[in-house]
Amino acid sequence: MVLPLLKKWEHRVRSIIDARMRYASKKESERLAGNTMNNDQPTIEPQQPVAYDANGRPLYASPTDQVTPAVNNPAGVGAPSQVVHVARATEPVPIEVSDEARARHEDSKRQFPWLNLSEHEYVISAVPRHGIGMMPPLVITTLAVSLVLIGIFMYPDVAMIFNLPSDSFKWMVILGVALIVGFVIAGYLAIWVYVSNRFFLTNESVIQEIQMSIFSKREQTVSLMNIEDASFSQRGPLQHLLKYGSIRLSTEGEETTYRFDYVANPRKEIAILNNAVEAFKNGRPVEGPSTTIQDD
Repeated sequence: MVLPLLKKWEHRVRSIIDARMRYASKKESERLAGNTMNNDQPTIEPQQPVAYDANGRPLYASPTDQVTPAVNNPAGVGAPSQVVHVARATEPVPIEVSDEARARHEDSKRQFPWLNLSEHEYVISAVPRHGIGMMPPLVITTLAVSLVLIGIFMYPDVAMIFNLPSDSFKWMVILGVALIVGFVIAGYLAIWVYVSNRFFLTNESVIQEIQMSIFSKREQTVSLMNIEDASFSQRGPLQHLLKYGSIRLSTEGEETTYRFDYVANPRKEIAILNNAVEAFKNGRPVEGPSTTIQDD
């Protein structure tokens, strides 16, 4: 009765001892493997100073920021960022400008002194506006002046019919002259606003001057690199007959649209613009039109 019980306890004690020995053997193997991996990593020795400044601070031959090699860490997770020291010139390197480009730049500055052109930028085309745009103010001014003159010449007959004072004709003439001067000045200013709207194509950009009134003017410039689409349009038989129309530019990113109306020969101007944009984006020199474009 006692002997079987002793054998049972002996078997249980041996099982517990064997499990503990296996656990200890496993921990020892893991420790040895960890020491082997640590021995494979290179040891980074701190660099020594090569000199000291006047305040006693150490000076080193290279930056002291050390980068820990990413051993067994291909993604570099947790590793410090590498510091790269790049030297650059304190002054910008001047761009070489050819004699031809410099001569064209000076010529453009003489013709258009108000344009803000860079050192190597010159005007390729000053897009002209068609004279048809001046017809509305001319016609209105002519009609207004004609009506005033008719009123002055017919005033004596009107004064006789309505028994107006005879000396009123003098004041009528003064009023008529004042009206004529006002109409002429208004017509001149309207034409001046029309011709003050300008559109320039340079070897680097497009410059549009927008004169909305006598005291309202703005200028917008877009680089040839940012122009995504350039097109022209002619609507109606009159525009085709007189060869004028509108040109339209659209840019990348914000998709800003630039429009210039009453352009003389828009087909020719848009062809020059498209050639300039293509040359600029492909890194070729931007030149003026090489051949004459035939009109339809």
